[in-house]
Amino acid sequence: MADKNKVDEILDFAIEREQKAHDFYMDLAKKMDRPGMKEIFTHFAGEELGHKAKLQRVKEGKKLLTPTSTKIMDLKIGDYLVDVNPNEELDYQKALIVAMKREKSSYKLYNDIAASTGDAEVKELFLALAQEEAKHKLRFEVEYDEVILAEN
Repeated sequence: MADKNKVDEILDFAIEREQKAHDFYMDLAKKMDRPGMKEIFTHFAGEELGHKAKLQRVKEGKKLLTPTSTKIMDLKIGDYLVDVNPNEELDYQKALIVAMKREKSSYKLYNDIAASTGDAEVKELFLALAQEEAKHKLRFEVEYDEVILAEN
């Protein structure tokens, strides 16, 4: 593995990012007025804490994340939607848009980190994290397709 200090620095960054994602989804949950919407975002907040815990275990040398060979489908729905300010009043549609775009950003960031390292283990770790974010984006896109687009 590459220089342990550099790897720890990268892991600390990812751990902090996952905590911020948790906080973001909890904040979205608080803004939702329908109980089902609150539950969905609270669930995603919990998943982000799960990612954080995985990263902490990796940092402690207890576990190494590896990507699966399964390709995660990308519906690209979020790619073509107008950006939404997460600080404004959010209905379910806008909240899904913000979530899709945030997951896409995380996916891209983790892929970029993976591409920037020459260390195979670090690369595999961040490719695995990118896949996790791609799964989240897909789940939001499916929800958007089934709930928002189906209504129109």
